Amino acid sequence: MKSVFKNYLFQKHILVSEKKETETARLRFEILFSLANLFNVRITEGKKLVQKEMIKYVARNLGENVPAPFYEGFPDSVRQLGRDQLLFDQLLHYVVTYGLGDFSEPGHSVFEEQFERAAFNEETEIKEFSVITEEEAVSVLGEAVNHLLAGSRPLSDEQYELVKEFIIHYNFVIDDVASKNTCIRLLADTGNLKLVDFLVMSDVIKLVDELNYRVYQNRNIHRLNLKNQDRKLITGVIRKIFQSGRVDVRTCCEKKKAWCGLLHHIHYPARTEAEKAFCDVMRGKRNLSVYATFEKAMTEKNIDAATEALRSGKGSAAVLRNLNYIISRCETAEEIESVVRRMETDNVIVLLQLLIQYAQYKTGGTPRAFVFTKYNRLKVHIETAAEVNKRRSVISKEQAHMLEERILGNLKKVLKDRLGKVYIDPAMKKYAVPLQENTSQGGYGVLPKGSRIPIPETKKIRAFTYWEKVNDIDLSVFGMDDKGGISEFSWRTMASAQSGAITYSGDQTSGYYGGSEYFDIHLQKFREAYPGTHYLIFCNNVYSRINFSKCFCKAGFMSRDLIDSGEVYEPKAVKSSFLINTDSTFAYLFGIDLKTEELIWLNMARNSSAIVAGTTRMDFLTDYFHLTDIINIYSLFEMMASELVEDPADADVIVTNRDDVKGGENAQVIREYDVEKVIALLG
Repeated sequence: MKSVFKNYLFQKHILVSEKKETETARLRFEILFSLANLFNVRITEGKKLVQKEMIKYVARNLGENVPAPFYEGFPDSVRQLGRDQLLFDQLLHYVVTYGLGDFSEPGHSVFEEQFERAAFNEETEIKEFSVITEEEAVSVLGEAVNHLLAGSRPLSDEQYELVKEFIIHYNFVIDDVASKNTCIRLLADTGNLKLVDFLVMSDVIKLVDELNYRVYQNRNIHRLNLKNQDRKLITGVIRKIFQSGRVDVRTCCEKKKAWCGLLHHIHYPARTEAEKAFCDVMRGKRNLSVYATFEKAMTEKNIDAATEALRSGKGSAAVLRNLNYIISRCETAEEIESVVRRMETDNVIVLLQLLIQYAQYKTGGTPRAFVFTKYNRLKVHIETAAEVNKRRSVISKEQAHMLEERILGNLKKVLKDRLGKVYIDPAMKKYAVPLQENTSQGGYGVLPKGSRIPIPETKKIRAFTYWEKVNDIDLSVFGMDDKGGISEFSWRTMASAQSGAITYSGDQTSGYYGGSEYFDIHLQKFREAYPGTHYLIFCNNVYSRINFSKCFCKAGFMSRDLIDSGEVYEPKAVKSSFLINTDSTFAYLFGIDLKTEELIWLNMARNSSAIVAGTTRMDFLTDYFHLTDIINIYSLFEMMASELVEDPADADVIVTNRDDVKGGENAQVIREYDVEKVIALLG
């Protein structure tokens, strides 16, 4: 079975047996013992299906041959070094690696004394896994693919690769694709014109944009230079949409300039009267788009006509997305009420997004952060002072609260009774709803953005990154106070900051053979040393000026005892390990709330060429820190339940992160890592 399939199942605590039971029967005990002894992996189902190859496979996913850090005795031996020694170590290492260009061997400290490493003896959680046959795995994957295709949100790169490879490898027949983004990516990759049945004419520009970026690395759709095969594909798509009659002329008018350039570039031959009429509109000066009508009415201060034009032409979701603009122009309570009457929708995604937006609405002269995604990479724009002064689409705090309540009421109405009897583990209040996961990296222990994981009092967090096929990747930590003030802990600053509160393994530069970096955070000591800091934010950046996708890089965190034992990297203690393979040089990993002692998932690939952390704004990240206070998995399923039950045995649906919660034979179980099931429900 292909690794893309096995890796996806591994995240769901499933191992795949690819051999017959009799081939490994005599080694069964040894295999089970090794998995438990090395990784704390306990096989709860399918013990007869285990095979010795699983030991190496688990090792690769949880960490195998991880390069040693710069300070091999990290962290205790590092705390004994003085500031001058730490600084000299770093400068000497940089002279050797960058000055002399010697990346042949990983560099280590010249001051660190020899030490005797104790055997690993820390309390760690058991990781429960099941083993299934390859046939069973195909069935599980098929269900996951169906769920992902049913979601209307863009998929992450890992989710998309699973869908694409499953369709190709198993000749999977697609019945429906809810997400235009997913459909267009599949069409661009496979050229399967059957996918055109799920598109309308305005989607063609999105297809061209996708091809232009992915095939030609060109982000400017107004400067096309497509090859003949891609011109033929686009022509075929347009022709098929004309034949089906799904020609949304008014929506296409929103991209008239792009359409005009495309028709010229592919030399589109209009054959029917309908095609000729369409081409004339796209090449003409008259704009028939809904937004043109909407803007005309707004200019005339006819709020009622403007809102109705938007609602009838684009749907209530379009009204919702333009609420600030419309309401800020309203002059009477009657005008506001006419807008509110037209904003009810059954689009759950839009309702959830706007619920979060208005719950966190900022008034006054506070610069807003505009966060959006392009090509599955996070893009951020922070308002400048000039933009703040020119801002007109401003509503009051009271209006924002009113909209929040109306949207929440709409959401409850749409979700009501979607499910039957539901049991929800109270711990699910800490897990966020997967709304914008397309920028995320996939891997073991990965959760939706904003999810919170409690950190035990007896533990510290050890963040890690390790790499191959690249000279240098940097792991950095940034402290943030409640006013957005930033303090940096990185290779540039840690010579003067090493302490029992925060310890850094050194800036490892090692070339092709790999390197690693670590940070240890002792929460209590950190609060004492830096009382003004509320959050910590962990980032990864490629210092070697290439994208993560061109090298191998893993990141994650371990939960270690305050006085740790064993190796610096211990697979038993790994809570999450994920591959960073984004087409950029910068990624946010996770944060820590020092007041609540919780780790907060971020996991975002930023569309950035930054090679040094700390050069980009990150105060916008605090919005993700409060997501579970607004909406979480518990409150979402509470709205969908026809009845909440206290006994899992009575439930049709069980939502839990615990393996010991058992329900009836036909009960559907949804765990924190079953993201695709939640995506399907939202779609």
